[in-house]
Amino acid sequence: MGFWATGVSVITAEGSEGPSGVTANAVSSLSLEPQLVLVCFDLSSRTLHAVRESERFCINVLASTQEPVSRGFATKRTQEEKFAEVQHHSDHGAPVLDGALAWLVCELDSEFRRGDHVVAIGRVLAGDARDDAEPLLFYRGKYGLFGPQA
Repeated sequence: MGFWATGVSVITAEGSEGPSGVTANAVSSLSLEPQLVLVCFDLSSRTLHAVRESERFCINVLASTQEPVSRGFATKRTQEEKFAEVQHHSDHGAPVLDGALAWLVCELDSEFRRGDHVVAIGRVLAGDARDDAEPLLFYRGKYGLFGPQA
């Protein structure tokens, strides 16, 4: 699957211990009516616990300038350390990262476990997108940018 180019996102949630977030690229649109998305979480994900507590999560689609954000949320550092390095605000009960290319706040609809991951399905509550930025991409273990076609 390393040959599958993806966008990069940070999934955030507000748990009883504060905001939590993790870098993810296993994210997809599932349905247009109703508007549903899916996100895959490793079973050991600390953010999964916050999603279950709050029954909300935000998919923050990262802009090309946010590679440091992606790297920071991909670490095992504390959630406090991760969020200390990024500006964010709350919308519909979930942390939204400032500067994201796009974001969707979702209500947890359902989840199921397969292998070492949980697939969480969310019903979209709110969102927004920027027209003045490009996406951060990931391909074969490296970050990349979307550029004009030759």
